[in-house]
Amino acid sequence: MDKSKVNKGDGHRQRLRARFFAAGLAGFHDYEVIELLLTIATPRKDCKDAAKAALKRFRTFQGVLEASPRELCEVKGIGPKNLFGIKLIKAVAERYLEKRLIKKDALNSSKDLFDYLCHSIRDKGRECFEVIYLDAKNRVITSATLFEGTLTASSVYPREVVRSALNHQAAALIFAHNHPSGDPHPSEEDVSVTRQLVYACRVMGITVHEHLIMGDSRYFSFADQGYIAKMNRDYDTAWQ
Repeated sequence: MDKSKVNKGDGHRQRLRARFFAAGLAGFHDYEVIELLLTIATPRKDCKDAAKAALKRFRTFQGVLEASPRELCEVKGIGPKNLFGIKLIKAVAERYLEKRLIKKDALNSSKDLFDYLCHSIRDKGRECFEVIYLDAKNRVITSATLFEGTLTASSVYPREVVRSALNHQAAALIFAHNHPSGDPHPSEEDVSVTRQLVYACRVMGITVHEHLIMGDSRYFSFADQGYIAKMNRDYDTAWQ
């Protein structure tokens, strides 16, 4: 092995780390952040080319984090061992953001809620349906991804949503799902699914506060647009 190349690589790695400790990620290119993550489980090898190749393959920083281990291993210079840092940091970030929500009043902690949802589901390549479970004081108990794939009435089961709410002893729920297209505007299917969920939860005495559709740096709120209130009024009218 050419020791000069090893020493050069070590020096570059140390400079990256020194920059991070001095000013965080300010001034870092996305490929440099990916490079740092790859070095966590790569003792000596230069990871710059692999980081640039990953960013080119998956187009965005978020795309690299969301890529599956199999897809990452298809990038030259990335293998089962050194992708550890990429997958670890994503999981840690999700855990951190989720823990910031626990025991908080979700209706008064909208920024934390949006931060968590943006990180956890906004940039996924397929639609994911997230449920946030609240107690009687609207404090977050926990959250879970219940369904993945195209969101249709046949793929989101109100029965499973209600069962999961009862299992968590939840008094209220917030729903969220992403649109990989980046456009958060609801489809007719989105509205139909939301209506079914609101009605099913009402039968069991569970309140639905919100359904958010996460797009590219923007979102659509069923509550803000009056859909949730109207669905509750329609339910009351039907049962009078």
